Amino acid sequence: MTVYFIGAGPGAADLLTLRADKLIRTCQVCLYAGSIVPPEVLAITPEGATVINTARMPLDEITQVIVQATADGKDVARLHSGDPSIYSAVAEQARRLVERGIDYEIVPGVASFSAAAAVLGHELTVPTVGQTVILTRVSGRASKMPEGEDLDTLGKSGATLVIHLAAHDIDRVVDELLPNYGEDCPVAVVAYASRPEEQIVRGRLADIAPAVRAAGITRTAVIIVGKVLGAEGFPDSFLYSDDRPRDEHGRTIPCAH
Repeated sequence: MTVYFIGAGPGAADLLTLRADKLIRTCQVCLYAGSIVPPEVLAITPEGATVINTARMPLDEITQVIVQATADGKDVARLHSGDPSIYSAVAEQARRLVERGIDYEIVPGVASFSAAAAVLGHELTVPTVGQTVILTRVSGRASKMPEGEDLDTLGKSGATLVIHLAAHDIDRVVDELLPNYGEDCPVAVVAYASRPEEQIVRGRLADIAPAVRAAGITRTAVIIVGKVLGAEGFPDSFLYSDDRPRDEHGRTIPCAH
């Protein structure tokens, strides 16, 4: 039997991958991480499936449910929002499954930062403006940030920052970014991307904090900071350049150096 750690995406049921949809429809046990997995996704679990909200369950209790399910010959769909590769707590769960010899598989999903960029109508990498995206968060109750990964240090790169789990601490985020990005740097805060309750707040570092507070955004949001959000007049990428050498199939011909 197998435990599937499934990226349930940012919320919209039609943003599930085909693989995620198939597994949710067939696994006899489904564990989901509270309200961040919407009812529309849970509605496709098979008739008679055991569906458990793990929001208030300690990890050892969740592990025991999984152990019992696999011992009973049942596959388990373990749903996490977004993509399991970031901020999903899959690592701690997988470690326990390995210790018990239980097979697991990770199923990618649409990440929250991808959904946020989509609703903003922006690419997060823009030619000559920004080619690096840093996904990060701030220290809090969940866990402390490692040394050297604070916003001031990361901000010295000038890269586009996508900050998770920090909308409740927007004033602190602004204070730590201002020295490196300046008051006029564009910022967007997207809450519940792709869901009916989606909210978007745009501004500059100088005015984004009061706007976020006025909107009542405190959770389930990403903060995107960087010049790419306001980029204009940049050149076309090399992909579309007339100077790009192509073969008869349109493929790039490597240049000798």
